[in-house]
Amino acid sequence: MKNKTTWVIDPVHSEVLFKIKHLVISSVTGSFRKFEGNVISEGTDFSNAKFAFSIDVKSIDTNQSQRDEHLQSGDFFEAGTYPEITFESTSFLKVDNNHYNMIGNLTLKGVTKPIELYVEYGGFENDGHGNVKHGFEITGIVNRKEFGMSWNKITDKGGLGLGEDVKLIANIQISKIVE
Repeated sequence: MKNKTTWVIDPVHSEVLFKIKHLVISSVTGSFRKFEGNVISEGTDFSNAKFAFSIDVKSIDTNQSQRDEHLQSGDFFEAGTYPEITFESTSFLKVDNNHYNMIGNLTLKGVTKPIELYVEYGGFENDGHGNVKHGFEITGIVNRKEFGMSWNKITDKGGLGLGEDVKLIANIQISKIVE
C-alpha cells in the first residue's frame, strides 16, 4: 500500500484570484483573502492526488468596497446565505512532467457542478526552516450563470455590462502536515 501524505495550503504564500470582463472591453480582477485547503497524495508524485479547498465569500476584495458589497449581495454570491465556496477534486491526471488536468465539484451559491481546471506544477523547495513546499498554478473558466449569478446590465450600445465567464487563477503553495 502506498504512503499517503497530507499537505496543507500555506495562505501566506498563496492567492486565489478571478477576472471578469467589464463592459466587454476590459477585465476587473479580484481576490479572496481567506481560504483554506489540503491535498492528499500517494507515492512519490501528485498523480491521482485529492484536492479540497474552501473560500470565505465575505473575504472578496476587488479594491472597491461598493463593488465588493454588491458582489456579496443576492445579485451575485448571496454571502449571508452561502458564506462558502467549496471545491473537491474527483480526478487529478498528469498530462506531462509539470502539467495536470483536474476535474472536481465546485459548489457556489448552493449549486454544485463539475468543472475542469488546468494545473501547472511549479516544483518543490525547502523553505529554509526544514519544510518542503510544493507550488501549483491552477487556472480555469467558470460560467457564473450556471451557478445562479445572472445579474447583468445592458450598456448604452446594447452590450452586456459583465461577461458570463469568470477566469480563475489560484497560485497555491502547500506544505506537509507534520504528525
